[in-house]
Amino acid sequence: MGKYKFQFDPETLEYKKVEFDLKTSIYKYFLPRFAASMIIGVLLFTISSFLFPLPIDIQLEEEKDALLLEFDHLNAKMTEAEHKLLAIEKHDDNVYRRIFQANPIPESVRKAGFGGTDRYKAYRGYENAELLTNTAKRLDILSKQLVVQSKSFDEIIDLVKDKEKMLASIPAIQPIALDQLTRFGSAFGYRIHPIYKIRKLHTGVDLTAPRGTPVHAAGDGIVVRADWAGGYGNCVRINHGYGYLTLYGHMKKYIVKPGQKVKRGDIIGYVGSTGLSTSPHLHYEVRINGKPVNPVNFYYNDLTDEEYDEMIKMSSTATTHIVE
Repeated sequence: MGKYKFQFDPETLEYKKVEFDLKTSIYKYFLPRFAASMIIGVLLFTISSFLFPLPIDIQLEEEKDALLLEFDHLNAKMTEAEHKLLAIEKHDDNVYRRIFQANPIPESVRKAGFGGTDRYKAYRGYENAELLTNTAKRLDILSKQLVVQSKSFDEIIDLVKDKEKMLASIPAIQPIALDQLTRFGSAFGYRIHPIYKIRKLHTGVDLTAPRGTPVHAAGDGIVVRADWAGGYGNCVRINHGYGYLTLYGHMKKYIVKPGQKVKRGDIIGYVGSTGLSTSPHLHYEVRINGKPVNPVNFYYNDLTDEEYDEMIKMSSTATTHIVE
């Protein structure tokens, strides 16, 4: 900027020299232009930030999306783990603990929550606070359930020790070989009786197989009855000790006698259709202290995991077609 400036005087019709000092020049010319430039710059920056996101914002958004995706994968894996743990818990209560006559783990213990102060207050205020909190809760619950299940297995191991005789006596095989089994007739549980047309507990399972198929003892024991038993027809009962008894009905014939000791897998008779029966099959029961239980929970000694799962599926979809 020049040191002098001329201004036209309309009265004298002459240009007169106008002198400004440095301070006046700054306040009158520089500062207004600078302020206007700053305001325009801020406005342009603000508008562009709305219309065009900054590189750092783009990066942060991509990182957030990646984290949310990881959380989705984590929750999917937890869901799978929860389903597997639930299956283990059911097997533990209905098979392992029942076999050793131990009480099931109470649901209140397995599903107990967490007391005390708010464990998840650290997540408050975050954009995805609900997602973070729910994921943390699921992890805590899953971890606690695993601890409970681990302690249950420790107890089962203690029960197993020094009980080889008991393990040999438990009815742990299917009395008809899987490759000779045609299908399941009636499953364990309540059903409409095919003759009496009333809701009645079916206290065993019906295993359909060709007439003459061998029937095997499900565990070591002593034959307590081998006779004609009314609706059961030719029937054998084996006392395995430890409160266990198995019953085999509708056989064509039996080849054991009362008082005879049998080993697991021994042939005790052959499939038939005696008593109240309309087609060849074996009616098989397992009783613990006189109470009927579902025999399918005991077919674990001679079946692979895949065969056991298939057998459970067959049993669950079985329909009543046999009169007994």
